[in-house]
Amino acid sequence: MPDAASVETAIAAMASAMRETHSGGSVNVLGIVTRGETLAARLRKRLADAGLDVRGGSIDVTLYRDDLREIGPNAVVGATDLPGDIDGVPTWLVDDVIHTGRSVRAALQALVDFGRPAWVKLAVLVDRGGRELPIQPDVVGLSLSPEAGSRVNVRFTETDGHDGVEVSA
Repeated sequence: MPDAASVETAIAAMASAMRETHSGGSVNVLGIVTRGETLAARLRKRLADAGLDVRGGSIDVTLYRDDLREIGPNAVVGATDLPGDIDGVPTWLVDDVIHTGRSVRAALQALVDFGRPAWVKLAVLVDRGGRELPIQPDVVGLSLSPEAGSRVNVRFTETDGHDGVEVSA
């Protein structure tokens, strides 16, 4: 499975690919709560170091999930923290893993409740396949093909003490 060096290389490649789409002005890089926030912060730093005007934030999708009824009163709602007015600003949504596409769908729905970005693109560290919705990332760090029913967990030093990707049954 991908180790810390693989994760670092993937993040560097993601930032480079994101930078290539930039045509000037500011850009929002928003992490989907929770692991997407950490990845977005790392990408923002790399983009800012490359001279881009990067604004950051996070978006919580809990109330926009299509399985909210199943979660019920146990749902834990996190904070959405946007960098001001998002109207007309190019925006990257960032998440750690894409699987079915449902979290991204929820993030898009939440985002448009706050405004209308110039465009929205998706960057993910791990694409594990298995879409249930027609949503594809624009930038992917790593592609995996785990067994059906397995979990893919991204670990970051900031939250877990080390970087890596773990696949479990």
